[in-house]
Amino acid sequence: MYEIPAQLFLALALLCPTTNPQNQGSSIVSTLAMNSVDDLEVHSAKFDAVEVPSPTAEIASYMGRTAVKIVNKAGVTAAGTPANGETVAILKGSDFSDGTIEAEVVGLPCPGADSSVRGFVGIAFRVGPHGSQYESISLRQTNGRADDQLRRNHSTQYASYPDFPWHRLRDENPGAYESYVDLDPHGWTKIKIVVAGSKARLYVNGAEQPCLIVNDLKLGETRGQVALWVGTDTEGYFSNLTVK
Repeated sequence: MYEIPAQLFLALALLCPTTNPQNQGSSIVSTLAMNSVDDLEVHSAKFDAVEVPSPTAEIASYMGRTAVKIVNKAGVTAAGTPANGETVAILKGSDFSDGTIEAEVVGLPCPGADSSVRGFVGIAFRVGPHGSQYESISLRQTNGRADDQLRRNHSTQYASYPDFPWHRLRDENPGAYESYVDLDPHGWTKIKIVVAGSKARLYVNGAEQPCLIVNDLKLGETRGQVALWVGTDTEGYFSNLTVK
């Protein structure tokens, strides 16, 4: 469960007037209006030996909606291909083990990005101090309606930093940690991630059935913080983050 300290509740109330905590039995539900980046701690994680520019976080508007915008310019390798870089924007004070995380997200390739960039956007959870480790579930937003079935099959992704990046999981267990789901390549997508013990489920756009099932979270039954997650050369937008 995500437990918000009293002082953070007060800070959120001052910064985000539409914050709506609800007490549902023993659960705390917090809906965080994404109109400030003051409570985010932004870190880069990289897998290639290249210099990674610092990611940026700001408040922006997308399709008429105010949102947190995270830009990850991961750079390129010596071969000229996009570097494997990830950004986590950690919600300060969050503490999460089991529960439900919901958000609306958009992931767009940065202007001028390599054609292999898909618009990588999602949520990280059970995040270690300063982003030292985490589980992540994300979308490849431009894959959902691609005119290629293999690309469509790579629309969602589970990964675990630092030992189980997406490419290792794909190489060792093809198709086991990613799946197809319909995605508007430019529109807002509602995601819900349900975490219990070593299992996680991803639900998209209000579907009753999960489109991605993970039965063996690589960090085990741990706890940590919650973060906004953006992949290589992507502009990520986040709105209506709810954690229970």
